[in-house]
Amino acid sequence: MRAMAISHDSVTDGTARTTAAGNRAQEAKSQVMAAIGGLVDEGKAEWNHTATGDIELRLLSGEVFMLGEVSVTRVA
Repeated sequence: MRAMAISHDSVTDGTARTTAAGNRAQEAKSQVMAAIGGLVDEGKAEWNHTATGDIELRLLSGEVFMLGEVSVTRVA
C-alpha cells in the first residue's frame, strides 16, 4: 500500500471549508427559526418543547412539525 502525504495547507483548507459550512448552516438555522418565530408572534402558529427536547410546531392550518437539532419533520 502506498502512503499518501498530506500537506499542512490541505488540512488547513479542509478545516476552513468545514468551519465555513458550519457557519452557513448555523446562519440558515437562525433564519429559519426567526421566520418560525415570526409566525408564532403573528398568531399563525404555536410551538412547545416536547419531553425529548425537540420543538413541536403547530400551524393554525393544521400542520404539525417536529423541529429537531438538524431537521424538520412533518408529523401531521
